[in-house]
This record gives sequence, C-alpha cells and structure tokens, in this order.
Amino acid sequence: MQTDVHINTLVIVGPGLIGGSVAAALKKHQRVERVIGVGRNPASLEHARSLGLIDEVLPLAEATAQADMILLAMPVGATATVLAELSPHLRPHTVVTDAGSTKADVVAAVYQTLPKAQWPQFVPAHPIAGSEATGPEAASAELYVDRKVILTPTEHTASWAVKPVSALWESCGARILRMDADTHDRVLASVSHVPHFLSAVYMWQVASAQDAECRLDVAGSGFRDFTRIAAGSAEVWRDIFLSNREAVLAELKAVREAFEQAETALADADADQLERFLERAALARRLWGSRSGLR
Repeated sequence: MQTDVHINTLVIVGPGLIGGSVAAALKKHQRVERVIGVGRNPASLEHARSLGLIDEVLPLAEATAQADMILLAMPVGATATVLAELSPHLRPHTVVTDAGSTKADVVAAVYQTLPKAQWPQFVPAHPIAGSEATGPEAASAELYVDRKVILTPTEHTASWAVKPVSALWESCGARILRMDADTHDRVLASVSHVPHFLSAVYMWQVASAQDAECRLDVAGSGFRDFTRIAAGSAEVWRDIFLSNREAVLAELKAVREAFEQAETALADADADQLERFLERAALARRLWGSRSGLR
C-alpha cells in the first residue's frame, strides 16, 4: 500500500461530509500540515473550523495560490465554475482532484475550462462512500476505511499527479480502482444513482399519500433500509442525476422491464414465476453481501 503522502497545504472546496472526512483522516494520520477550507456557506465553514477539520478559511483564489493539492468536494454542477475561478491562480506543481459521483462531465469541464497546460494536473476521482447525513458534523476519519475509490485519469493526466492522489486516499484507508470515465458513469448509474432515484421516488409516493401519517407510523426496518438514502442532499443528487442523465435513463428503462416481468407474474397469480424471480434476486443479494462484506 502506498501511503507515503504528506501534504503541506491542502485546500478543500466544500469541507462537508466527503471533504471533511478526508481532512479528518489525514489529520488523524498526520499526513497534512495545513487544511484551508473554501465554500459558499460561512456558517458551515466556521463549523468545520470549530470541529478541527480545517485550519482556516480563505477565498478560492487566495487558497489556490497557496495550495499543494486541491480537493473539489462540492456538488458536481459547480465544477466548471470553480475550475474557472481557480485556474488563473493555479501553480504548476499543484494537483487538483475531485470527489464527484460522475466523471465524464467533470472531465468535460476540465477540457472546457482549464487551459491545456493545466490538464495534466487534474486527477478525476470518486470515493464510493457516503451517508445520508450532510455537513461538517457528519464527517468521520473512518468513512473511507476499506471503501473503494475509483480514479479515472485521462490520457492527459500526469503520472506525477496520480501518485499523490492515490496515496491520499490510501492514507484514508481506501482501496484504489481505475477505470475510464464513461465506464464509471455507466456502472455507477446502475449500482448507485438508480437506487437513490428509486428510493427517492418511493419515499415521495408514500409521503404524498392521503394516509401518509398512518403509513409512516407503522413503517419498520425494511422501510427504513430502503428509504435511508432518500434523505441525502437534494442539491447533490439533483446534480448527479442531471450530469449522468443518459446512463440513468438507460438503467431506469432496464429496471422498468424487470419490474414489468415481476408485475405480470403477480397479476397472473403465477406463483412459480414470481418465486423464481424473487429467489434469483435473493441469491444475487446474498452472494454480493458475502463477497463485499457489506451485508
């Protein structure tokens, strides 16, 4: 495991759950000297500082001019705007990376916003970890332990930039995977974005029912587990769905076809077909749980 990273000045744009957890882990393992927080919410930034996640708060331009590494941990929809603002102040040795849940749009923003000379400095990344909780108070030094982080370096990304980003995440306890941005977005649409979409739609339907209060009063652990992720940040997930719209729509079409098969079996009272459908799903879930350790 390559964990020999030591960052003098780390700038985190958006030190909430994701960015704040990186700061907490690096501070815990003494991998960073100074963390500067940047964001649009002064109260949230001050809270991050009071929690010890960041050491000071600066405007993006001033922070960029001092940074050895910059982590973009704000909603993906703000990527182009943030890159445009930091670009004129970016030093040649500074590594810029992100933690966005979509990658093709982030890469496109890099190409559209940064001058070509700065393309090698950007390392697209996505930690497969999170929580329905938000804000600096949700940050944890243990959030990334034994979790996966996907790096999607482009043909222009420099190897000298990839190395410290890999080491950063490994210092947080994560395991590194690599894939191209398009593959990332297609796969994550299936196993991350669509589950959240379905959970949110279902929660909306229940909450909108005339007898919603009665339904929620009797809801138990199954309802809790299925709807937990629907409590996530609406702004963050809005940007994810729009950024990865085509892949999400393709997956929703496939889910709709599977739903129709199961619904037909139920409508026809076809016990054998319904049981086969349920058993295949149950077996796949058990196998995944035993293999991943995420039961």
